Amino acid sequence: MIEEKKVTSEKIVLIGVVTQHQDEEQSNEYLNELEFLTLTAGGVAVKRFTQKLEIPNPKTFIGTGKLDEVKQYMEANNIETAIFDDELSASQLRNIEKVLDCKVLDRTSLILDIFARRAQTSYARTQVELAQCQYLLPRLTRLWTHLERQKGGIGLRGPGETEIETDRRIIRDKITLLKKKLKVIDKQMAVQRKNRGKMVRVALVGYTNVGKSTLMNVVSKSDVFAENKLFATLDTTVRKVVIKNIPFLLTDTVGFIRKLPTQLVESFKSTLDEVREADLLLHIVDISHPNFEEHIASVNKILDEIKSANKPTIMVFNKIDVYQHETIDSDDLVTKKTKEHYTLAEWEKTWMNKLDNNCLFISALNKENLENFKEKVFKEVKKIHITRFPYNDFLYEEYKEID
Repeated sequence: MIEEKKVTSEKIVLIGVVTQHQDEEQSNEYLNELEFLTLTAGGVAVKRFTQKLEIPNPKTFIGTGKLDEVKQYMEANNIETAIFDDELSASQLRNIEKVLDCKVLDRTSLILDIFARRAQTSYARTQVELAQCQYLLPRLTRLWTHLERQKGGIGLRGPGETEIETDRRIIRDKITLLKKKLKVIDKQMAVQRKNRGKMVRVALVGYTNVGKSTLMNVVSKSDVFAENKLFATLDTTVRKVVIKNIPFLLTDTVGFIRKLPTQLVESFKSTLDEVREADLLLHIVDISHPNFEEHIASVNKILDEIKSANKPTIMVFNKIDVYQHETIDSDDLVTKKTKEHYTLAEWEKTWMNKLDNNCLFISALNKENLENFKEKVFKEVKKIHITRFPYNDFLYEEYKEID
């Protein structure tokens, strides 16, 4: 009988800092997110280390004393991977690896690894590969420290090319090829978008893991992959949706995240073009998350960066079924979560419902308040379509009949 091998998750330590720009509460929240990213990548975080610093140490990110503490813990518990909650420079990576003598990752490399695992289509894989190459290029020194210079020969006087210079040239050439490949695909996708005709385009945007794909499945009656993990969806999905006999295109886009690597923003340009060219944005928010307001700000920041912040937008607060009140236990003054949650009427009395009267509260999973959601989207799509095509459009008569 063949024995089944037990799959053990890679044990990880997480390392963050508390600085003048990032207080303790923010640091804990970022580390919570880093832990979720680690879980998504297939690891398990067993210990967190934080240090208060005015600014991160330019040589080792954290102080040498704290780094020694991390090293002792990792050796005592047989842990071989450390993940830092910020992007590390090439010199910081090199210096930290010398001390810890283990695999060292930063937030950016972890996100890139998750993207590489999640990419399904050739287009998504090309985008991720480009981002990985751009990230790797300045950090090649740490991979080739054991290699010596190549020997020169006849016609090759001088020091010759080092192994690292050879690899840098190879990666630069690969970056050039990947960019050319993406340009070709971008042109094809631009033609596809152009060929979609006069239909109004609606894009789902929001932080990662807020329920965009679940809502897409419910509204479009499609089968887009959805999972309770970060970046479950990388590939842009476009579906034709019809509400009250009025068709429009609904796009599910990649989720945003705080400290999103600049390499990914650049390589996923075409995916973000779907947002840029949308007529209406549905900004999905996970209202059950304790820091959803910060998530809103992060998404708005990225929308501003891609010049899409001023588009007509409906705020859709999702997951109202899992939102829980917090109550205080009078005996030991410990905050406990209860199973109670607000009713729809209570949500509609909150400050969030006063956002330009363009706000909805739903549960995509339980299909709660979806009729109001569809009605709101229908009205906005109708408004955009009539403004753009006031005459000679076959849908205009249908609009008047529906009214």
